[in-house]
Amino acid sequence: MKTLTRLFLVAVAMAFCFTGVAQARDDDEGGCSVASLRGLYVFAASGYNIVAGAAQPKAILESIRFDGNGTLTVPSATVSLNGAIVHFPPNGTGTYTVASDCTGTLAFASGPTFDLFLAPRGGDFFMIQTTPSTVLQGTVVKLSR
Repeated sequence: MKTLTRLFLVAVAMAFCFTGVAQARDDDEGGCSVASLRGLYVFAASGYNIVAGAAQPKAILESIRFDGNGTLTVPSATVSLNGAIVHFPPNGTGTYTVASDCTGTLAFASGPTFDLFLAPRGGDFFMIQTTPSTVLQGTVVKLSR
């Protein structure tokens, strides 16, 4: 009887292990959508603006609140442009798209545009600025829902 009980427990444990592995694989292969981005994130990036052929350093630290429907607001943003610090007023706006392959675009109402590269489920992701004469890329980290 003890052997039969042990075999049953081993079989149950193995079933749980395989179920967990299958679930993890399914989550990673799930697609993305605009709903993948919801909540407050922080964007940290560095790069350069090209002005009259010369590279000028640029760094950005900003919070972005994604609404899950394709629009966003910017509660705060600080930018260093060639060493000059600029604090942007709160509540800037923008729009974003996310395709099922977890790529997307973002356009701030003030002008800069970006390509997005997400992991499934909308955790941390990457952005690269696509505005001409700019070399800037960074990481976006989720802070809260």
